[in-house]
Amino acid sequence: MAENFDDKELREVKSCGFFLMKSNRSFLLMKHKYRYDLPKGHMKNGENEHETALRELNEETGIQSAEIDIDPNFRFEDIYYPTYKRFGGERVKKTLVIFLAKLKSDSVQINPTEHPGFQWFDWNSPPIPIQIKTIDPLLNKVHQYISVKSVACIEK
Repeated sequence: MAENFDDKELREVKSCGFFLMKSNRSFLLMKHKYRYDLPKGHMKNGENEHETALRELNEETGIQSAEIDIDPNFRFEDIYYPTYKRFGGERVKKTLVIFLAKLKSDSVQINPTEHPGFQWFDWNSPPIPIQIKTIDPLLNKVHQYISVKSVACIEK
């Protein structure tokens, strides 16, 4: 059953990060206590979306911006309405922005600092379900994007 609320009255939060892949198309997820998620985090005042995503990638994995290639043509955005403990259980309007990047070298070391671990997931086509609310729609968009890009490369 859908809830009725006016999202114009809600506090707005933005989180930015990366869908990071290796050359074999495996992708990185950070281990949380009960789930996996992307390396991402909240935007700070004065940052743009790319700056936030790069800062969070570095903070959570130790990966530097010079160690990745960012695809300039991919941007995933999703808006949803979670409740936030940091705001006393208040419902917020959260915008999630994810960019696509590839490691320049598969030998880059991951040094998780904010999470108990990480895992490289094998790319499946179509993608396997991981997290219904945010990751699965992203996986589907990445799948569509890569499929179109692969067809374009073949046709050249």
